[in-house]
Amino acid sequence: MHAAPALAAPPSRRASVGDHLRHWRQLRRLSQLDLASEAEMSTRHLSCVETGKASPSRELVLRLCERLAVPLRERNAWLVAAGYAPMYREHAMDDPSMQAARRAVQHILDSHHPWPAVAFDRHWNMVMANRMVAPLLVGVAPELLQGRVNLLRISLHPGGLAPRIANLNQWREHLFARLRQQIHQTGDEALADLLTELIAYPAQPANTAQRLDGEHPGVLMPFLYQTPDGMLHLISTTTVFGSPVDITLQELALETFFPGDEATARALREMADGLGDGSAKSGSDTGR
Repeated sequence: MHAAPALAAPPSRRASVGDHLRHWRQLRRLSQLDLASEAEMSTRHLSCVETGKASPSRELVLRLCERLAVPLRERNAWLVAAGYAPMYREHAMDDPSMQAARRAVQHILDSHHPWPAVAFDRHWNMVMANRMVAPLLVGVAPELLQGRVNLLRISLHPGGLAPRIANLNQWREHLFARLRQQIHQTGDEALADLLTELIAYPAQPANTAQRLDGEHPGVLMPFLYQTPDGMLHLISTTTVFGSPVDITLQELALETFFPGDEATARALREMADGLGDGSAKSGSDTGR
């Protein structure tokens, strides 16, 4: 018999539900009039909630969160600040209740073989991966692979993949744009700190930088990566879960890579053949 899963700890930086409301309304660049109209309430009532003169019902809290596209983790914080019980639970991927979801994610990753695929959390820490990811990380500084492996850090750190990415500056721009959008959507201060760290890493000298065609912002991104066996032309795309009710699943994303040319497809197949059939273990797993 297992203990009940712990509820996600709410952020502590905003004390009242009015503080949360003001923060997210301003983050979404909405006036009180705009939000009141979308939430089908009076501007006066919204103002009173924001200033603490009125206490919102549980239904109103959830409606405002929905209109403001507040992530599930933060919705719990709103509910607690308003005096209600948290609604959304957070389970580690190795929790017994997540076995079905875990198997589904691993199946997706393994089905992508022989192309690389990885699952990561809201802070870009690797949670699960298929067997084709490990060969691409050979040569990365050991300290970057200890503890929680952060995909952005190992991508852009000079001791990571950066020296082998031929279109590094283009890749940096792509990752920075994604990270800024994520910060805007979530208001996550840890991500803002990570962005500051990443920007300080050296860029590629302009005279050696390559730029690939085929970029579709938010959909596809080309990735030119030098390996001991030659240059790989990969195309990266990201998938997220549609409407999960568990915080962990909402914050999980899948990054999958496809060959951008036949030479890369052939090289990846040969690399996969060199790994064996993988019958002892399917996939690579760093889930917590």
